[in-house]
Amino acid sequence: MSSATTHPPAPALRAPTILVFDSGLGGLSVFRELARTRPDARFVYAADDAGFPYGGRDAADLVARVLAVMEALMARVAPDAVVIACNTASTLVLPALRARYSIPFVGTVPAIKPACEASLSRRVSVLATPGTVHRDYTQALIRDFAGGCSVNLVGAPRLAALAEAAMRGDAVADEEIAAEIAPAFLREGKARTDTIVLACTHYPLILSRLEKLAPWPVRWIDPAAAIARRLSSLIGPVAFASSPLPLRLFSTGAVLDATLVERIVGRSARPGEVVPGSAAMA
Repeated sequence: MSSATTHPPAPALRAPTILVFDSGLGGLSVFRELARTRPDARFVYAADDAGFPYGGRDAADLVARVLAVMEALMARVAPDAVVIACNTASTLVLPALRARYSIPFVGTVPAIKPACEASLSRRVSVLATPGTVHRDYTQALIRDFAGGCSVNLVGAPRLAALAEAAMRGDAVADEEIAAEIAPAFLREGKARTDTIVLACTHYPLILSRLEKLAPWPVRWIDPAAAIARRLSSLIGPVAFASSPLPLRLFSTGAVLDATLVERIVGRSARPGEVVPGSAAMA
């Protein structure tokens, strides 16, 4: 009779399912970084395009809407973690989501602290939607982390919609984008803005145009890499070298164009699906 000690089998490695949520295509700027950081994950991208844009919505209405859409997605996808790739939604809805669900939720908030740490002129602008600009959360970030920097909040009323249109292939004039970003560039004597926080996930999708249209060169702060690091810290180390599964797409209004998404993120995607019951949310 063998005296060898037997050990229970090691638990099988399982690729985590990550849900990335935004009001439109903007969250794809975050997804690109998540996909680089977590090659093992199964990804689902969901856009509440029937509710787009979020920036001007009433706070109570937005909280109720995101909770309803998320409930439908949870039932369909059963993710291991969720990234709310939207500044406006994150500043309002994260507490309610974390109270309702036990899985990790990672939000997207204006990267004011790293921007102020990086600024040499001590002049930082936060380019955001009007909703994000007016949130108490944003004001608290400035109080806690500005560190003596002058922080200029710019609520660009149309920039998210212009970025969305540009990503969909519509013609968007340079003049329209330039007018939206102009208030972010300030001169005060010899000092001028040298760092701009991209506080809407749509904006990095048109970063090359922002750079071209800027009155002078600045450092643009995109929080996507920090979001990806935070997600990995919550879900553990990478389990596999890569996941062959294509990106799964959901929306609440028009079906997302898989070819368009593939062009933006450089990863294969399944044909888009509509969130069950989303017609009643529109």
